[in-house]
Amino acid sequence: MVLKDISFVESLPKKCSIVVGIYSDGSLSPSAKKVDEALGNAIGSGVEKLAFTGKPLNTRSFLLSSENYGQVVLIGLGDIGKEFSSYELEKLGATIYTEAARLDFTVVVVVNESDIKVAPNQGCASFQGRCEAYIAFGALLKSWHFDKYKSKKDEKIKLSNLSVLSKNTSAAKQCFEKLENLASGIFLTRHVVSEPSNVIYPESLARVAEEELVSLGVEVEILQIEKMRELEMNSLLAVAQGSANEPRLAILQWKGGKNEEAPIAFIGKGVTFDSGGISIKPGDNMHEMRYDMAGAGTVLGLLKAVAKNNLPINVVGVMALVENMPSGAAQRPGDIVKSMSGQTIEVLNTDAEGRMVLADALWYTQNRFNPKIMIDLATLTGAIVVALGHEFAGLFSNCNELAEQIVKSAEETGEKVWRLPMSEHFDEGINSDVADMQNIGKPNIRGGSITAAQFLKRFVNGKRWAHLDIAGVEIASDEKLFICSRGATGFGVHLLYDFLRRTSADECKNC
Repeated sequence: MVLKDISFVESLPKKCSIVVGIYSDGSLSPSAKKVDEALGNAIGSGVEKLAFTGKPLNTRSFLLSSENYGQVVLIGLGDIGKEFSSYELEKLGATIYTEAARLDFTVVVVVNESDIKVAPNQGCASFQGRCEAYIAFGALLKSWHFDKYKSKKDEKIKLSNLSVLSKNTSAAKQCFEKLENLASGIFLTRHVVSEPSNVIYPESLARVAEEELVSLGVEVEILQIEKMRELEMNSLLAVAQGSANEPRLAILQWKGGKNEEAPIAFIGKGVTFDSGGISIKPGDNMHEMRYDMAGAGTVLGLLKAVAKNNLPINVVGVMALVENMPSGAAQRPGDIVKSMSGQTIEVLNTDAEGRMVLADALWYTQNRFNPKIMIDLATLTGAIVVALGHEFAGLFSNCNELAEQIVKSAEETGEKVWRLPMSEHFDEGINSDVADMQNIGKPNIRGGSITAAQFLKRFVNGKRWAHLDIAGVEIASDEKLFICSRGATGFGVHLLYDFLRRTSADECKNC
């Protein structure tokens, strides 16, 4: 379910509920004052009675006596002159949606560029309309929730029409159209991550990629098991061999740039269910392992957003899709496999499978496409959750400039990352006595998320590369951390879309 009708208006309709901004000193914003004059100071009186002070994102509401208006929702804007980033505007919109979702009337947001100082941003060409567009975007993101399998929908959610008052409706609409296209990519990611593993498995997820992207101009190629065997993707295939569901490798190409321009590549771990294999996981919360394909889901949603907004850049997405199951055919602890790169891997724990899947996917990507940048996303380690909790994704990179660009996009979009170190000490910790490497670190080497990143680095072949461990952020247990309802966040789509707009190869030329 998602808010479907969002518009921008120059004046209030005859019947509506309204949202107005209040500063931290209790004063009404300029737009609120104009509406209040028409209502005979009813809003100002309500603020006084409630003793409402507009701390950022605080809300209260009350009913107007006028038959033309329903509720008045008060939203805190903080101190007069406070500068709002795009992300803070989105949070404002999300908070408004949460407060207004149960209102019957059309809701009009009377908060715009007259009331808020907006920080610089590359996401919208003009300041005009941007404030209103990002407020609407935040409301849209917050409205999405996964109710596909509920026979009874949430009847408390009544809001279907949201309008935002704007001095320049055409500029606001133009900016919002691009944000709405971005939202469609985020929602696709949230949807496939939310689906159960009997619906989303390697073959079906590859099919979703074809259904969603081909019509948008994305070239989609699906490698089946025979081709992967021919390419000697033995590391990926070893993970998949215990499952009745065969693996797939989905290759997505958006050719929006110049023909000779090397692409930026995104590689996603797509373990559609991770039982742990022979090194089976505990039963508690194993149902959450359907989310282990979130990296691939992010690549899918990102390519949709890129195509819908027709970004003038070449982008490759690679979705490495497997299911990790225990069976008589499953790989065993102690097995040794030869990866596509020719490097051999000793399997000490079959539950350290994501890095083995990505090893072949990374090598295939750099070998075939020669990208100028590679970024992989994976719900890779529990250790990252121990280190960073559920607010930050772990960032690892062999390129300082690349890492800095990702951090800039994280700050702009609110999808937070924290860079962790890599070093020779951790790299030595995955050396094997009987193969080139082992798939987990030695017992005396801690920092499991770092050793996993060091493992991946061995397969990038010197390319500018970043790894995002999203194991703690793909699902929201606390709605305050992300602009979404409880469940799949779609983390990474907004972050990497922003990265694509602001990044060029020259910015990473020193790596």
